Amino acid sequence: MAGPSFRFRTGLTYRSLTEGYAYEIPERFNLGAACADSHPSDRTAVISVDAAGTARPTSYGELSDRTSRLAGALAQLGVARGDRVAVVAPQSLDVGVAHLAIWKLGAVSLPLASLFGPDALRYRLSDSGAKLAIVSPGNVAKVTEAVPGLPILETGAPLEKAMSSQPLDTVADTAAEEPVFLIYTSGTTGPPKGALHAHRTIFGHLPAFELYYDFAPQPGDIIWTPADWAWIGALMDVVIPAWYFGMTVLTADADFDPHGAVRLMVDQGVTLAFLPPTALKMMRAAGVDGSGSSLRAIFTGGEALGEKLLAWAEEHLGCPVNEGYGQTEANIVVGNSSRVWPVRPGSMGRAIPGHEVQVHDDDGRRLIDEVGEIVVRSPDPVMMLEYWNRPDATAAKYRNGWLLTGDLGREDADGYLWFESRKDDVISSMGYRIGPGEIEESLMGHPAVAMCAVIGVPDDLRGQVPAAFVVLNDGFVPDDDLAAALQQHVRSRLAAHEVPRRVAFLDDLPRTTTGKIMRRALRQSD
Repeated sequence: MAGPSFRFRTGLTYRSLTEGYAYEIPERFNLGAACADSHPSDRTAVISVDAAGTARPTSYGELSDRTSRLAGALAQLGVARGDRVAVVAPQSLDVGVAHLAIWKLGAVSLPLASLFGPDALRYRLSDSGAKLAIVSPGNVAKVTEAVPGLPILETGAPLEKAMSSQPLDTVADTAAEEPVFLIYTSGTTGPPKGALHAHRTIFGHLPAFELYYDFAPQPGDIIWTPADWAWIGALMDVVIPAWYFGMTVLTADADFDPHGAVRLMVDQGVTLAFLPPTALKMMRAAGVDGSGSSLRAIFTGGEALGEKLLAWAEEHLGCPVNEGYGQTEANIVVGNSSRVWPVRPGSMGRAIPGHEVQVHDDDGRRLIDEVGEIVVRSPDPVMMLEYWNRPDATAAKYRNGWLLTGDLGREDADGYLWFESRKDDVISSMGYRIGPGEIEESLMGHPAVAMCAVIGVPDDLRGQVPAAFVVLNDGFVPDDDLAAALQQHVRSRLAAHEVPRRVAFLDDLPRTTTGKIMRRALRQSD
């Protein structure tokens, strides 16, 4: 089944792409079958690189067979249409096979990060009512502790043995609106909420995928991300759209290492990559040189990036870097495509064709060149069906036909959007509303700073003042003189009320499993 085909057009402009854009979504559609069973059997679907650097290809014929045999095994284990099946394992061929098999059966996959501890797993497994978990050996003890008695199917040899059972006879005839996966938010306010997505979500992802990745797919494309496939940013910005288009996905059995990442991309001929902001920051701090790679385009997203980091990445990795924006509930709806429209440094781009994104005030009025909440027009195929068992939270997420992101931003007269902060990250100081992003970008411009985060801390006179938490590059000493130098660096570039009143040096910053900085953890520990 074909998706949008921006890549075959000539004379593309933002206006020509957006005017009259309409989705063509079939009434009946199964995402697992579309990815596994719709491509030439001899085409390479996956290249798996083990810890020793050995690469093993898997064809689409093998992918189709493995997913059907696992779906049959799950059915024999009692998994039925609509049941939730957890997947708790680092990125691998087995993880991808698990998701596609679950979907072909008509069940709902529950991606869970390997970094989760027993408490985090217990909440998500219990809240979702998971019937079974597909788990890597290193995660079995945690899952067993989290939910004793939950049936577990281990990846590796046990999964291979299970897949030898009777293959699934017929793929579930699912409606495009039926649930396909349940993925939990990071819980920035209150407990995590499960965002339930439908099979049709892929159609909302395809426009951004093509544009972020320089009109992918093209012959010979190989795509890779170091991010955990449990994150929607890896699963739905990389793996599933690539398989929908019949592309080759690279997966590597190794922790992220900046120089190792470059070697991997060079050795395996990677042409497209999704490198989250944390990965780019680590690569810059390590001084990597990717000039020998085959990279054609890099996508990044997950948190706001500054102009300097994007410029560094393009210079040292040798290709354009297209920034994008979305969230678990409505993914990749904003971004850049440097081949089609000019990038404005510091902006996260424009609404991707097929999506309508604006900035509104608290009364729902559109704002131009003023800070307000970023909102997305509903309905949209990329949007969740609902929060799992949370009707009140679902209703509160929408206002007058718009999804409320909870993020603050600004829209200029040409439709470019500029991220400010999460609504709960705003610092209120003597009547000023200060977003941490601008201060963080300024600090990142100092040669001593590898990573940083800014939060508001209580102040008797001002209400709140900015405080900075800084991870240093090698060769710099964390002392009072350096703290004063960083404060002066910000003072010389921003306003006086934006200067951090405190600078604390840390070995590392608290981050979510997807690599986003956890400012709430800094607030709680302060």
